[in-house]
Amino acid sequence: MYEAIFGILKEKEPMKAIVETGGVSYRLTIPLNTYSKLPSVETSIRLFLSHIVREDSQTLYAFWSKEERDLFEVLINLSGIGPKTAAAIVGHMEIDAFHHAISAADIRILSKIPGIGKKTAERLVIEMKDKVKMKKGNAPLISGPQSLLSDAVSALMNLGYPPMDAQKAVKLAMQENQDADLGLLISVSLRKI
Repeated sequence: MYEAIFGILKEKEPMKAIVETGGVSYRLTIPLNTYSKLPSVETSIRLFLSHIVREDSQTLYAFWSKEERDLFEVLINLSGIGPKTAAAIVGHMEIDAFHHAISAADIRILSKIPGIGKKTAERLVIEMKDKVKMKKGNAPLISGPQSLLSDAVSALMNLGYPPMDAQKAVKLAMQENQDADLGLLISVSLRKI
């Protein structure tokens, strides 16, 4: 029904943003990673929308990118995954890392997302495996550097760092040290957090 909203950011909180456009202010539910990317208040912004209608409510979910919104819409059509859980998945894992976790059947990483237990992670892998294969156009999902990146992110998460922070730190470390082994990559990533 709605594709995107372009307007002025009036308020922002970790799970909510208010965007004003055409004299109307819209309350949008946002995932955590979208909140971290939002500009300062009173700035123009464009977010991609998904309108969820339930028996007792209507909610506009907003995402920084179209790809995040599309993944959200795929996830809410899986059994046992509602909008809040889908938003948690999108908000705590970058799309490439999520696709890699699905293709590698990495239940451990998936179950670290808030609201995702072991059984839900297993069901996610089974139900998303075919969908990830169709979206494989970017690059091979399991490759040497990608596997190294995934192992480093997993190590930081095991140390207690949030998935998004771990992913960002490892990507920065990987850019600086492209030929690094796992140990060096982890130690450089720890300095980036």
